[in-house]
Amino acid sequence: MASLEEELRLDEEENQRELAFIREQLPSELKDRYSDDDILYIMDAVVDYYFTSGILESNDDEVDIDMDVVADVVCKRAKEEGVSSSFDPKEVFFVVQADLDFQEQNL
Repeated sequence: MASLEEELRLDEEENQRELAFIREQLPSELKDRYSDDDILYIMDAVVDYYFTSGILESNDDEVDIDMDVVADVVCKRAKEEGVSSSFDPKEVFFVVQADLDFQEQNL
């Protein structure tokens, strides 16, 4: 069984692979607009949304995720937490979409 330290290292490596994947997928005009920290925050907020929304508890083979809703929730959370009031749901949508693509490729 892996130690906690090993688990954390593996999680960090996975986050870095996902971050690189998302950066590759973003439209060129957004690549410089969002820092790595911004994207990591959005990734965490998306995961939190999936857990709190009940989406993960669905027994359906396919779950329909409204990425516009996810992007809106992420932007509202970022504003409430004082992380950023400049996140645009239309732009964050691309991060949410790339995050979902990464998850689907790595199931």
